[in-house]
Amino acid sequence: MTVIPLPDNLIPLGRVTSAFGIKGWVKIQPFSDDAEVLLTTDTWWLQSAQTSSAPWPVGVLSVRWHSKNLIAQLEQVSDRDAALAFRNHSVLVPRTQFPAPSENEYYWIDLVGCQVYGLAEDQPQLLGVVHNVFDNGAHAILAVHRGRLRADGEFELAHDKKGRPLETLVPFVDAHLEEVDLSARKIRTSWPVEF
Repeated sequence: MTVIPLPDNLIPLGRVTSAFGIKGWVKIQPFSDDAEVLLTTDTWWLQSAQTSSAPWPVGVLSVRWHSKNLIAQLEQVSDRDAALAFRNHSVLVPRTQFPAPSENEYYWIDLVGCQVYGLAEDQPQLLGVVHNVFDNGAHAILAVHRGRLRADGEFELAHDKKGRPLETLVPFVDAHLEEVDLSARKIRTSWPVEF
């Protein structure tokens, strides 16, 4: 038996929602458009939402889109009951398995954690840090936690009166995008800081 070491760069791309049919197929709800990676990899890592167990690898025999979800046939899963055992498991893939993006294309997972700079009085100013990216149907949106850099260089979240993190939504579109520097983990936009 071959032991596959646990990759240190696993990215959650979806969740098993149910069985599909009676022959052991599973239905996966993708978390984002980056789920295309699930169509090109032959091994996924599954992790239970109910336990703290480490993810484990499972071979993918077949996978395809089914409406807005994916359906997949996994190795050693041959009936509906076995497929149902994977309900609510996260589906992860190592970041190294993602194909290189084209010029001016970015994986959403690579944008999370980047500092976003907007404009205040025509000057760049730190707006906050990307904590999520989603699609509104027309284009991508950066969900940015507001805050500031402390003297030690660490980011400090800003909170509202109820203690919730302040958030700004920034359109990730060419009209506002000035620079994306993934190596420096910075995004410059023309989006107004006080919007």
